[in-house]
Amino acid sequence: MSARAIRIWYLVHKWSSLVPMAFLLMLCVTGLPLIFHDEIDALAGNDYEAALKGSPSATSGRSLDAMLAAALVDRPGEVPLFMAFSQDSPLLTVTTGPRPDADAGEMTLLFFDRATGAALGPAPSGGVMDTILALHTDMLLGLPGMLFLGVMGTGFVISLVSGTVLYAPFMRRLPFATLRSNGSKRVARLDQHNLVGIVVLSWMLVVGLTGVINAFADPLTESWQDGELAAMTRAHAGAPPLPPARYGSLDTAMASARAALPGRSPQFIGFPGGAWSSAHHYAIFFKGDRPLTSHLLTPALVDAETGRLTDARDLPALNQALMMSKPLHFGDYGGLPLKLIWAAMTLATIHVLWTGLALWLRRRPHDAKAERIAATAR
Repeated sequence: MSARAIRIWYLVHKWSSLVPMAFLLMLCVTGLPLIFHDEIDALAGNDYEAALKGSPSATSGRSLDAMLAAALVDRPGEVPLFMAFSQDSPLLTVTTGPRPDADAGEMTLLFFDRATGAALGPAPSGGVMDTILALHTDMLLGLPGMLFLGVMGTGFVISLVSGTVLYAPFMRRLPFATLRSNGSKRVARLDQHNLVGIVVLSWMLVVGLTGVINAFADPLTESWQDGELAAMTRAHAGAPPLPPARYGSLDTAMASARAALPGRSPQFIGFPGGAWSSAHHYAIFFKGDRPLTSHLLTPALVDAETGRLTDARDLPALNQALMMSKPLHFGDYGGLPLKLIWAAMTLATIHVLWTGLALWLRRRPHDAKAERIAATAR
């Protein structure tokens, strides 16, 4: 590689690393406890699912109409927004709000045991974990914060690619994993930065890319709603929103959806008027029955008044990538052993970021030039 090319890649790596550095460190620090959010909730007594025994709520239990009625009795004057199921326990949740298009801050999440019909109460409000999650996803700024972190994540991915390009000329004459301890502290720190970075490179790329995809979740959902969902419900285009008083049977709607998508388990139901449905339909989302498809959702649109199926089709590729990226980003699909690996990789990433920042803060004017010359001379 020529000296000019190395200089260009060096500048790309430097600025794509330095500009998002503070935000990347914040994401790593907040991401660590989020990896263990299930375990932390259990310790805090907020894990309803761990205390329930019985068949999964996705497959059996009290009728959906009865569960919805119980939820609305608990929240008089509100309307249903979502109903979600568990694949592992009888836990069933119902989200309500003052109107079909209620904002997240206006929603109430209620927990039920579908096996017995017992109400378990609302979700705990606030708390440290909620604050950490909000910081990690949008810095408490909503959509602008999510999009900003998506741009910072894109910079992180660029820094990884440029760092990999620079790794070969800088290290081509040194055996892999060489740590030069007989030179200056800067050289030793550079070797640490390069070694740890190349070891966890694949993991950082996966987490960085999935983080970027997650940051654009809202625009991707809106794109699906404006495109695919509008095409699926074209027959109702321009029709006034269906009032909650005219919602039909959820059990009838579920039966219609199951007939169209046999062998799949329901994940959640989006009620009419919300972002995940149309103004006239129940959107019943099913997950696949194999490990590869268990995080991919397929919606069935059912007329909320008549209970008849309107359409069922897979989500577009970008939305499927979003569904896959969420559990992959947090290591949330392989149990505690994988979470421990994710935590170790996160700590290694913090080390890479910190050593990179230290190399820049403690640089001398001739350091960068000398390193580029050394890379082309080896």
